[in-house]
Amino acid sequence: MGADGKKGWQTKKLGEMCETGSGGTPLKAHKEYYEGGSIPWLLSGEVGQGEVCAATNFITQKGLENSSAKVFPKDTVLVAMYGATAGQVGILRLEATTNQAVCGVFPGKHFVAEFLYYLLLSRKEQLVGQAVGNAQPNISQVKIRNTQVPVVPLPEQHRLVRLLDEAFAGLATAKANAEKNLQNARALFESHLQSVFTQRGEGWVEKRLEQIGRTQTGSTPRTSEHTNFGDFISFVKPADFRADGSLDYEKDGLSQKGLAGARKVPSGSVLMVCIGATIGKCGYCDRDVTTNQQINSLTPTDGSSHRFIYYQMLTDGFQRRVMHASGQATLPIINKSKWSSLPVWLPPTIAEQKRIAAKLDALVAETQRLASLYQRKLAALEELKKSLLHQAFKGAL
Repeated sequence: MGADGKKGWQTKKLGEMCETGSGGTPLKAHKEYYEGGSIPWLLSGEVGQGEVCAATNFITQKGLENSSAKVFPKDTVLVAMYGATAGQVGILRLEATTNQAVCGVFPGKHFVAEFLYYLLLSRKEQLVGQAVGNAQPNISQVKIRNTQVPVVPLPEQHRLVRLLDEAFAGLATAKANAEKNLQNARALFESHLQSVFTQRGEGWVEKRLEQIGRTQTGSTPRTSEHTNFGDFISFVKPADFRADGSLDYEKDGLSQKGLAGARKVPSGSVLMVCIGATIGKCGYCDRDVTTNQQINSLTPTDGSSHRFIYYQMLTDGFQRRVMHASGQATLPIINKSKWSSLPVWLPPTIAEQKRIAAKLDALVAETQRLASLYQRKLAALEELKKSLLHQAFKGAL
């Protein structure tokens, strides 16, 4: 036993102060273990919601009896042990079972349930740091039981819970406001983008992509010939499209030899993914690049602004036309011929295109500024939560 915090609290291993247990999964091959079940059965991904008041999965009494699943009582504190959710903490507000990826910690006589919840929440980074495995981190029940925790008198636990409840409620409100402001900033850009191309002025004309420039589909040089690849020119794939339409030029490249067997996309072109789950994703290049065969490109030759065309390709109307032309198959695909035939609307002058594109550029920049601001606020709120928990369990509140 040791001392912890300014108040001289003693510390013990969690397993010396309360019992723990883990859940289980009834065999999926037995439908009777699940169909018509009424016993809540939680997965580790449901733990991190804080107060766990409901379940989306259920098992039957037979499933319970024929597996290692067990019913955890209300106010059990849950800790996710495996995978991406490892270290997340929740508190049960109903009787429920869980799968084997969840550890149940029973408050017993030494802990107020809410105090234990906040205590284990404060130990999240410590527990995750002890996890083994890379792709699927694993926090064992033994590590949870061996976690050192302070021995705090029950009246003091109640006092700290009241303080943390009030502070966390305020932080939750501030977080909700920041997230709403972030959504509003993005919605403002989206609304203006749609209105530009649906509320067109006089003199706008409809043209097919192939009428305003050169369209092409990318290609991949022989991958078996390693000399095709190098750093002579960027080789862009769908994963290289950033959210703002810019491209990651640094991931892959072709050699001068590889370029001879590929198709160069000149600077000032618009690119779109035309196959698969990310069909319709748009980007633009401000340098010469090559692409693989999943990407079509348009290089304006009539003086049209590639940024103007890029923004129009982002609109709901254009995206719907892409999906319609793709045939809505299991693997949606729009070939170069169909893509080249897609229509866009152009204002009467190139200058007007550039003015619209410049205005949208400015709105994108402002949206990104606001998004960065709100993201920093959200990060600061998370740090404040950690700081409050740290202070609480060091006896500084």
